[in-house]
Amino acid sequence: MKKEQENQLKLFAAKVRRWVVEGVYCAQSGHPGGSLSCTDIITYLYNAEMRIDPKDPKNPDRDRFVLSKGHCAPALYSVLGLKGYFDINEMKNLRKLGSFLQGHPCLTETPGIDMSTGSLGQGISSAVGMALAAKVDGRDYNVFTVLGDGEMQEGEVWEALMSSAHYKLDNLCIFLDKNGLQIDGKVDDVMSLGDIEAKAKAFGCNVMVIDGHDFGEIEKAVEAFKAHKGEGKPFFTVCLTHKGRGVSFMTDNAGFHGKAPNEEEYKIAVAELDDAIAKAEQEVIS
Repeated sequence: MKKEQENQLKLFAAKVRRWVVEGVYCAQSGHPGGSLSCTDIITYLYNAEMRIDPKDPKNPDRDRFVLSKGHCAPALYSVLGLKGYFDINEMKNLRKLGSFLQGHPCLTETPGIDMSTGSLGQGISSAVGMALAAKVDGRDYNVFTVLGDGEMQEGEVWEALMSSAHYKLDNLCIFLDKNGLQIDGKVDDVMSLGDIEAKAKAFGCNVMVIDGHDFGEIEKAVEAFKAHKGEGKPFFTVCLTHKGRGVSFMTDNAGFHGKAPNEEEYKIAVAELDDAIAKAEQEVIS
């Protein structure tokens, strides 16, 4: 990846994180931790990979994105707003009565949303259906989905993986946001997932493990996914991430899985993220 592109992605991601915090604070409700951990993955897909057009959000040949961990909608909303699907200032109305930006993505209300999600496990199942539909219809679009590691405790996820391999969905690219934490604490303490890499391989996927905050590694995973198309296997990327990435007191803190910052915490977070944006802007300029 060229340094110029990497700097642009870092700047975009810093802005996404700033709007995640803004939206959750204004709502005094939401899920900042997991939204911040998956920001870099979604940032890369919408800026460097997916065939999308905010002016034509329902184009039948567009690539699809499904946020299976739907409670982390603030990250996806922020990306969509910054990409021009709607006014980014709508993030200040997150979860408020009458807003089209509710706690979980809704495809009938929010521009750019490809699937309504919220009940964990159902998002990846929908992504499997989309990928299968592309095969049946003879279309060449790809389907990307992001899962949470707490979500991997749902049996439906494994049924979806089994189905994706059975139907040879090599147009399906799955990202696991493996931040190690869920609402009740450490994922390994609540219900250990064991060797995810080995299990995904056993279920028929091509698998890769990366740093989910490194745009160069995310790019390598996407390029590997495309290189393996034709093999008849879905692609599963284990992204090692940090919950609350970008905000010091939220980082690796399960307490901010589903808690909004108070006024003092908000000011600290804003100062840190504004500083990150300023540094990223300087890198772009230089």
